[in-house]
Amino acid sequence: MATHKNAEKKIRQIARRTDVNTARMSRVRTFVKQVEEAIKTGDKKNAQEALKVAESEMARAAQKGLLHVKTTSRKVSRLSSTVKALS
Repeated sequence: MATHKNAEKKIRQIARRTDVNTARMSRVRTFVKQVEEAIKTGDKKNAQEALKVAESEMARAAQKGLLHVKTTSRKVSRLSSTVKALS
């Protein structure tokens, strides 16, 4: 257990940061799932709209350091190519 004031403060900060990061990652996963559901149903218009929102959320997560930039790019590329392939 922390005995210094600074260590106790760091524990509080880490707990707050963890909560925020968990919520952000949950949002990203939710929006990606919406895109995947739209792809499964074959609704191209809905999939494109969902992809636009998911791409924005993933970019924000990358900017905040939750996801690596190249990971984000790869996932967006795969989703967009799948959406594009819908007829």
